[in-house]
Amino acid sequence: MMDRRQFTGRLAGAFIGATIAKAPFVPRWSSRARRLTLDAARLNAHLKALSAFGANPQGGVSRVAYSEFDKAGRAHVMDLMRGAGLDVGIDFAGNIVGRRRGSDAALKPIVFGSHIDSVPEGGNFDGTVGSLSAVEVAHTLGEQRIVTRHPIEVVVWANEEGGLYGSRAVSGQLTAVELQNRAWSGKTVEEGMAFLGGGPARVGEARRQRGDIAAYLELHIEQGGILERESTNIGIVEGIVGIRQWEVTVTGFSNHAGTTPMDQRQDALLSAAGFVEMVHRVVRAEPGRQVGTVGRIQAFPGAPNVVPGRVVCSLELRDLDSAKIQRLFDAIAGEAKRIGESRGTTFQFRALHENVPAPSDPAIRELIADSAKDLGLTTRRMPSGAGHDAQAMAQLGPMGMIFIPSIGGISHSPKEFS
Repeated sequence: MMDRRQFTGRLAGAFIGATIAKAPFVPRWSSRARRLTLDAARLNAHLKALSAFGANPQGGVSRVAYSEFDKAGRAHVMDLMRGAGLDVGIDFAGNIVGRRRGSDAALKPIVFGSHIDSVPEGGNFDGTVGSLSAVEVAHTLGEQRIVTRHPIEVVVWANEEGGLYGSRAVSGQLTAVELQNRAWSGKTVEEGMAFLGGGPARVGEARRQRGDIAAYLELHIEQGGILERESTNIGIVEGIVGIRQWEVTVTGFSNHAGTTPMDQRQDALLSAAGFVEMVHRVVRAEPGRQVGTVGRIQAFPGAPNVVPGRVVCSLELRDLDSAKIQRLFDAIAGEAKRIGESRGTTFQFRALHENVPAPSDPAIRELIADSAKDLGLTTRRMPSGAGHDAQAMAQLGPMGMIFIPSIGGISHSPKEFS
């Protein structure tokens, strides 16, 4: 049984090995690659130090994108990247990019990445494990004076939790209208990019084309309980679900709660309550792993003595099949219209953003499996029900993801531990 330090040091073999293999996607290893492990104590110290930026009383972090804590945490990580020998800069989307030269200037870079922004009252491992492990890989290669054939890029993506804004800008999926979406910090995406040192007016220049990268690798916590439950060390991600989100506005008529009879009300909140139940029913009616969530709801004017005349809520649908997501949305929109007609209200849907489903690269999956086997780590192939920057980067080149266990399956919580 490995202790935490042994496991932390050994799990990075897939990361390091992928950069040293003679062919980038064929698992041919040098004996020197097999001996390399990370400095687990240093990595864990870096994780602890980063957790101070946005620390909350519950023991986690509230380091939401484009906040002062996010900016300060990013400055700290940039210092760590420079200490690892990386040439560091910020692109127009606000992403931090650290570069390390390879021996063959004609080859495209292998990119490692993740994020450090959190959800409100989040944990200390989501995103940060992958980001700081990637920095540690660069640090280890530098200490061993190893020059890889491919250049290496370590990227800390901006505003992952809000909707993969940084990575979707690079993959060309970010739309101009999304720059006006509001982040948890209160800033618009456009304002947030500028706040982090990006250039939203030139964000299109951050875009890369397919083939501009040799591969993308991301280490991440599972955010579920399968690996821990099965006592498995490594999850090999087969694909990442697509995610579509909408803002839903239900419009009725505000009136006095004491003088408006029950049968004469156009209660927007009553219609919204029916909408929430209906989404649950429609999504469950079809076999599969798809999920649907109404995670945010607000009634207006929000007074106890006024019949709500307007409700704004969210709708999110996830699945590996884009066609299924569209089919579910069409069914939900149709039923919402009927709910509105029966209660004197209307429903409007405004698309917020879309993360397309992304399969991982089969050759990279095999590379991760072989690397884990060499390190004595057990593996399991699995889909990712959570969105990740890797799905945006899959639009540019071969993509792979490595999951490590989340204790108790807990994530997006101060109790998160990996």
